[in-house]
Amino acid sequence: MSLKNRIFLLILVDSFIVFFSIFVGNFLIKPVNNPFENKELLVSALTIFVAHHAFALAYGLYRKVWEYASIGELTSIFKAVTFSIIAVGAVQLLIYENILVRALAITWMLHLLLIGGSRLSWRLFRDMLMGKKMPDQKWTMIIGAGQAGTLVARQLLNNKDRGLMPVAFVDDDINKQGLEIYGIRVVGGTEVLNDYVKDHQIEHIIVAIPSLGKQETAELIKKAVDTGIRTQTIPLIEDIMTGKLSVTDIKDVKIEDLLGRDEVQLDMNKIKGQLTGKTVLVTGAGGSIGSEISRQIARFGPKKLLLLGHGENSIYTIDMELRKTIAPDTELVPIIADVQDYDRIMDVMTLHRPDVVYHAAAHKHVPLMEANPTEAVKNNIYGTKNVANAAHISGVESFVMISTDKAVNPPNVMGASKRFAEMIVQNLAKRSDTKFVAVRFGNVLGSRGSVIPLFKKQIAVGGPITVTDPEMTRYFMTIPEASRLVIQAGSLARGGEVFVLDMGEPVKIVDLAKNLIRLSGYTEDEIEIKYSGIRPGEKLFEELLNEDEIQSKQVFPKIYIGKANPASELELLYVLEKLPEMNNEEIKQTLVGLANRKNVEASKLLVGNM
Repeated sequence: MSLKNRIFLLILVDSFIVFFSIFVGNFLIKPVNNPFENKELLVSALTIFVAHHAFALAYGLYRKVWEYASIGELTSIFKAVTFSIIAVGAVQLLIYENILVRALAITWMLHLLLIGGSRLSWRLFRDMLMGKKMPDQKWTMIIGAGQAGTLVARQLLNNKDRGLMPVAFVDDDINKQGLEIYGIRVVGGTEVLNDYVKDHQIEHIIVAIPSLGKQETAELIKKAVDTGIRTQTIPLIEDIMTGKLSVTDIKDVKIEDLLGRDEVQLDMNKIKGQLTGKTVLVTGAGGSIGSEISRQIARFGPKKLLLLGHGENSIYTIDMELRKTIAPDTELVPIIADVQDYDRIMDVMTLHRPDVVYHAAAHKHVPLMEANPTEAVKNNIYGTKNVANAAHISGVESFVMISTDKAVNPPNVMGASKRFAEMIVQNLAKRSDTKFVAVRFGNVLGSRGSVIPLFKKQIAVGGPITVTDPEMTRYFMTIPEASRLVIQAGSLARGGEVFVLDMGEPVKIVDLAKNLIRLSGYTEDEIEIKYSGIRPGEKLFEELLNEDEIQSKQVFPKIYIGKANPASELELLYVLEKLPEMNNEEIKQTLVGLANRKNVEASKLLVGNM
C-alpha cells in the first residue's frame, strides 16, 4: 500500500472512531432511541473530531510506521486522545456549563482501545505471518541476548528479504536464560550450542556481542564455526560507536576473526613527530605490506609520500586508491623503479630527499627463491644494499627494513637472503647518521604470498585443499596490524635494532584450512584436505628469534628488540663480491652458512679466501 493510501485509510478509520465513540459512550450510560438528536452530543462529536485530528497531526500519528509499533507509538496515541477529550470537556463547560464526565470517560477508553487496536492489529497480523518460516528462510540462532542481539532479531523479523528467521537466543547470562524476547526464547548458554543446532536444524548463526574483546569474540566465533553452520557477526563496538557501521550490518566471519588478536594501540604523538610534514618513501609500495604501510602513513599527513615499485599496475592501483582519501596538502608521487638499479634509486633519493624510508620491496616466496637463488640475491640482498646506501648518502633520518621470521635459522635461500639484508642494515647503522633498523614478523593473512588466497581458490573449485604437512605451523597476523607495528617500531628506532613483533600463538596450517572450509559453508567431507609434502627449503616450524637473541622485555606493546648479531662488514663485503661468481648451490651454501653460523664448509670458504 502506498504512503498516501495508508494515511488516507488511517484518517478515515480515526474519523469514524472519534465521531461515533461519544454517542456509543453516552448510549452505554443512558440508552435512547436516537442519540443523534442530542445537540450537546453532536457539538461534542464535532469538537472531538476536529481536536483529535489536530492533536494527531501534532503527535505524528499519521507519520508512524505502525507495523513496527511499540511503546513510543502507543504513548503518542495516549497523548492525542487525552488532550482531545480535555478539549471537548472545555467546550462542553463553556457552552453548556456542564461536563458529561461519565460519557467522556467511556469515550476516552473507547478511543484508546479502538485507535490503539487499529494500529496494533497490522503489527500482530504481520508478526503472526512472520512467525512462520517462509520456504526460502533459514532458522537462525543469535548468540547474545543483549541490546545488540535483540536489535538484530527485531531487524530480521521486520526484514524478510534477508532470508533469516531468528528462532533462538544463546546467552551465558543466567538471568536471561529462559526468557523470551520478541517471542524468541533464550535457550541457554553457549554450552548448549552444538546440541541445539543439531536438534533444531539451525541453519545460520549470528554472533551479536560487539562489546567483547577480540580474544573472547574469537573463542565464541570458533565455537559457532565448529558446529559446521554458516556464521556471521555484527561489527566491532568501536565501529558502531563512531557511526562507521550499524549493529545490523551483519558480515561474514573472516579467517582473521579467529586469530583473536586485539587492535594495535599506537603511540600517535610519537608517530606524528616522525611522519607528519615529512617526506616518506615506501619501496614495494604496490605489494600487500607496502600498500598497507602507505595507507597507514597517509593518515599522519606527510608532506610527500613516495610510492616506489617495479610493477606499474600495482603502483597505479595504490596511487589511485590513496588519491581519494589523502589530505590535500600531502603530495602523492608514484615512482616506477627497480631497487636493483642503484643509479635510479640514487636519483630518486637525490631528487626527493626523503626523511623516512620503509623498505618493503623483496622476493618472499620460499620455494620460488629456492629454485631461483640468483634472483633472491639480486632483489633481497643487492636491492636492500642499494636502497640503504642511497639513504645513507642522502642523509635520510630513519630507514626501516621489512624482514621476516624466516630469517631465523634459515635452511632456505629466501630466509638466508633476508638475514643477510638485516646484517647489511645493522652494519651500516654503526657508521651512519641514519637510524637503520629491521622489523621481523611472520606470515600475513591476506597477503599475496599467503596460503589463504590459494585455499579460497581450491575451495571455489570444490577442492581438494593442499597442505604440505599436518604438523606445518606458522605465525600469522593481519596486514593492518603488521603495518601499524612496523610504523610504530620505526618511531622507536635508535639505530641497529632488529625489532620483533609479537605474533601471538603459532597456528597449524591444517587448522587454518579446516576453519576456512567451515567459513565457506562446507564440511571436511565435502572439501578434502590432501597432504602434498614439505616443499624445498621449507621448515615445519618458524621462529621469531634464535635462542641467543631472545629478549623478554617489550619496548612497546607487541614489540621486542632482538639481540641479533651481524657478521662483520668485512665478511659481508667479501660475500657480496663473490656472490655473482657462484652457482646456485654455492649461493645457497654460503648464504645459509653465514645466516646460521653453523655451516662448516661455508665458514671455511669465507675464512680461507679472505
